[in-house]
Amino acid sequence: MEIKNTALVTGASGFVGSHLVDYLLENGFNVRCIIRKTSSLKWLEGKPVELFDCGLNDKDGLRKAFNGVNYVFHVAGVVKSKTPEGYFAGNVATTKNILEVALEFKNTIKKILIVSSQTASGPSHGNNPVNENDECSPITTYGKSKLAEEKIAKEFMDKLPITICRAPAVFGERDTEILIFFKTFNKGLMTTIGFDKKLLSLIHVCDLVEGFYLAALSEKSAGQIYFISSEKFYSWDEVGDVTSNVLNKKPLKVKVPHSVVFILAGIAQFFAAFSKKPATLNIEKAKDITRSYWICSTEKAISDLGYHQKISIEEGIKRTCEWYKQMGWI
Repeated sequence: MEIKNTALVTGASGFVGSHLVDYLLENGFNVRCIIRKTSSLKWLEGKPVELFDCGLNDKDGLRKAFNGVNYVFHVAGVVKSKTPEGYFAGNVATTKNILEVALEFKNTIKKILIVSSQTASGPSHGNNPVNENDECSPITTYGKSKLAEEKIAKEFMDKLPITICRAPAVFGERDTEILIFFKTFNKGLMTTIGFDKKLLSLIHVCDLVEGFYLAALSEKSAGQIYFISSEKFYSWDEVGDVTSNVLNKKPLKVKVPHSVVFILAGIAQFFAAFSKKPATLNIEKAKDITRSYWICSTEKAISDLGYHQKISIEEGIKRTCEWYKQMGWI
């Protein structure tokens, strides 16, 4: 009888993590999930997974989860925080905890895959997509924390088989971040930022998790960094045209000047100071979304891993919108 590999997934209850769990189960893995006691389990319910509700700061709990594990997928991270300390605690300190515990189980671990972000490298300059050899210039605290996370990972690469994968903008079923775009579009309004053409790498979540899987299983990938992204770059006009066809809507198009974006971000950030939750739009997010080019190269992932984008923007948006409608989200 064939012995199954065991994979451990952090952030398993979230958008990307839950899709990765599904992909691993489809490929015959035993799957363990690290969650918080407060995590919603709606994307994990009824699935044959083992749950560890220790979070990422309880090293004794992590040891129990790591015992006998072959592959570790570290997806969890903090994408919104009211303070810089929150980003670094959630993206750097937790990763250090995981790698320190992993050292105790290095004899059974075949690969540790750490999910980073295109924000760690920063936006591209002009029409040239960033690649893994470019100097990193993050422009937000989140991006700086993800770059610091990568630095921690590199410090362990001589002791553990670690691969880093950077993700661009991600969309798909279960996503709640880009949902706002589809919601407003469905109501007949499409807002775009600025008056210049903006290009971005934009990947469907199922392509992303397949890229993670290929990177984790590759014999070439230890000690490497990869952009797992769309092979095509998209403008918001293209995204709007596809969404228009899928939803059969012709929305009113409104261009929002960069200056207005920063004013709205400042107002949202001010009011968030009186709330428990950080603002979705803040000054740093405004820096992010007013850049003209967020594009990255997948050449290394194609060459080393045999990775390819399989889901077109048309198919991805169709699938996503149909799912949103089934859930009553739009």
